[in-house]
Formats: sequence, C-alpha cells, structure tokens
Amino acid sequence: MKATGLTQTNATSDRPRVVRIVKHSLDIAGHRTSISLEDPFWQELKRIASAREQSLASLVSEIDAARGEANLSSAIRVFVLEALR
Repeated sequence: MKATGLTQTNATSDRPRVVRIVKHSLDIAGHRTSISLEDPFWQELKRIASAREQSLASLVSEIDAARGEANLSSAIRVFVLEALR
C-alpha cells in the first residue's frame, strides 16, 4: 500500500487534518487492480462488506461491474456515499 496525504479543514475546528490516500491492490473480475482511496472511504467500504457478509473483493467486483465509464475509485466513493444516505 502506498499512502499520500492531503490537507482538509476539520468541520469542528480551524486546524487542518491530514486525510491519507492509500493505494490498495485487489483481485477482481479475474485480474489484479489497484484503487486509491482516502482512509475513511476504505474503512467504510470494509464495514459495508462485513455488514453484507461478503468479501471486500466481491463487493468491489459488484461496484466495478456497475460503474460504466466511471473511474473505479470514484465509483467506490459514490457507492459509499449512497450507502450512508
């Protein structure tokens, strides 16, 4: 995993906080792929997979199959956002 960071202002204070973007590798649809996600999205994606009693790779495969032309990392972020609504 490769981590990079970006600074984001915390809603409860004026102090910036670092949001880590981590590169994760998975086997989906019979091939190895990498996705870069901010840590909060990755943690929530893992929680969703667990709540559905499915593997993370299986959930990402579903998102991948339904994403159309969207970037996989972006499709995952939108999926997580919609799951939280």
